[in-house]
Amino acid sequence: MSDMSQTDQTRIAQQFIEAIPHARALGMRVDDLGEGAATISMPWAEHLVGDPRSGVVHGGVVSALMDTCCGAAVMAHPSGPGSTATIDLRIDYMRSANKGQRITAKAHCYHITRTVAFVRAVALDEDEENPVAAATGAFTVER
Repeated sequence: MSDMSQTDQTRIAQQFIEAIPHARALGMRVDDLGEGAATISMPWAEHLVGDPRSGVVHGGVVSALMDTCCGAAVMAHPSGPGSTATIDLRIDYMRSANKGQRITAKAHCYHITRTVAFVRAVALDEDEENPVAAATGAFTVER
């Protein structure tokens, strides 16, 4: 990502996230950004619960977090895409995120062509050995 420092890249990515209304509403935070990799997290919140009896966050919230993180990983790729959009995102939900725990998505853009980027991601709560969800996706690359 050229001559920008890691801190500058993360700050710019956070400003980008805050400009996306749903990301801001979900409280997403850029935790790390590297060459083709991103880590974005969000806090558990009562208004994001899908099942009031269990307090489990709605699966759509996890989906939005993973999609946003994958897009950030594409934008962080060293080839310098100007923008990106989701073409396809497949998410396998493995378990419910634990009530009250921060959810973190980690994504890696592992291959990029002239027009398409391919990404893998995982969503975790505090039990980092037992993923909440895993995803694979394809994203547009605009230069």
